[in-house]
Amino acid sequence: MIDFPHLPPEGYSYSFESFNARYDAVWIINHAEFSYRDTPPKSIWGFYSTKKGKYYAPINSKKVGKEVSIKNTTPYSSMQKNYNPLEAVLYS
Repeated sequence: MIDFPHLPPEGYSYSFESFNARYDAVWIINHAEFSYRDTPPKSIWGFYSTKKGKYYAPINSKKVGKEVSIKNTTPYSSMQKNYNPLEAVLYS
């Protein structure tokens, strides 16, 4: 089992599924009511290396990206924010 540090935001939950022999996929599931579907939509949060104990941002739901520090992730995604210098000043 993954020792996942984030608590799901209100109305969301997480799902941990085996991706391949090296990684588990971490999915975030939105439990809001949608008129166009019966099952809740899910999005890839990121990947977890079962051997190294490290987290990775997704390139997409089928490709593992670069390693990330769990401290730089949010409950919604492990994707890293790439600010330009002006945005970095405004948002930090």
